[in-house]
Amino acid sequence: QVQLVESGGGLVQAGGSLRLSCAASGRTFSTYAMGWFRQAPGKERDFVASIIWSGGTTGYADSVKGRFSISRVYAKNTVYLQMSSLKPEDTAVYYCALAKGRIATTPKNKYEYDYWGQGTQVTVSS
Repeated sequence: QVQLVESGGGLVQAGGSLRLSCAASGRTFSTYAMGWFRQAPGKERDFVASIIWSGGTTGYADSVKGRFSISRVYAKNTVYLQMSSLKPEDTAVYYCALAKGRIATTPKNKYEYDYWGQGTQVTVSS
């Protein structure tokens, strides 16, 4: 099994920044991708960003391009989501996820992911 633990959420004013972290532990895979999704109350869980662990290829939702950045640190088995220029509409629970067997393309559909974290709340006040 794989365990994913998110941290770094909180309350921030519009225009501010936050960095989310997701630490992975447990079973390892040779090829996989890590992703961030978010879910606001009463809405679907939407793709935010993803990264191919080995090659570093990244993908972003249009709504966060230029404001969010995903990265990973091998030694810590950790993926980060740096969020800048935050807007009230970015308010949601943010989830980290892992998709097995990914080499080139960054998965953007939640059904492509095999493991999920418990989520961390991000609230952006206006």
